[in-house]
Amino acid sequence: MKSLLVFDFDHTIVDGNSDTWVVKCIPEKKLPDWLRKTYDGKHWNEYMQKVFAYIGDQGIKESVMKQVMQSMPYTPGMDDLLKFICQNKDQVDCIIISDSNTFFINWILEVTNSSLAFNSILTNPANFDEQNHLTIEKFHSHNCLQCPDNLCKKKALDDFVANQLKAGIQYKKTIYTGDGGNDLCPIRGLKECDVAMVRKGYKLEKLIHELVDRCSGSMQPSIVIWSSGEEILSYLKTCLKT
Repeated sequence: MKSLLVFDFDHTIVDGNSDTWVVKCIPEKKLPDWLRKTYDGKHWNEYMQKVFAYIGDQGIKESVMKQVMQSMPYTPGMDDLLKFICQNKDQVDCIIISDSNTFFINWILEVTNSSLAFNSILTNPANFDEQNHLTIEKFHSHNCLQCPDNLCKKKALDDFVANQLKAGIQYKKTIYTGDGGNDLCPIRGLKECDVAMVRKGYKLEKLIHELVDRCSGSMQPSIVIWSSGEEILSYLKTCLKT
């Protein structure tokens, strides 16, 4: 059986937040105060829809937005990691689960021809409308109270694994790599044989430590802290040999 590799995108594959990086495409390189103040701290995708409308109203074309997004840096070592995954698809399947959107992710992966590494990209669907505004839809509906209403990464992962099982594909283990608060929900659903790769110095690491403390030191999956793609690659090479 293969292993399943699951990656977050922002602050994991790329070294930043794609939703804030896109602001670099407007001449001022920042949003006006009136627009930033419309964010209520909860409904991020609704806020980003306003941001995309503002960018479109400034006359920013899709080609300019694409060029800016493709200047976004990968996390150090991630390019080599994705190349390794491409070369070892007989041993692993690989997916992205992200609260970004289809355009941003596909544009950025195009730079390094890394889309070949992934069997599926589970993220918010996006399109450009007649007014040249980038529009996003929520990925799915769910009942999880811990996650934003557009995406529960645990449900996305569970649904993917269930669909693969229907197709006769079963995984011996899942290795989940992420950094943010919305990665905790899927990690809590991992089994004892699975691995959670947690980026050092980011919110997820703090949440994992708090969870371990509450659970008296016990966690279902193994926890591995990483700082670079090289560290993930080194662990993955060892893992695939066993």
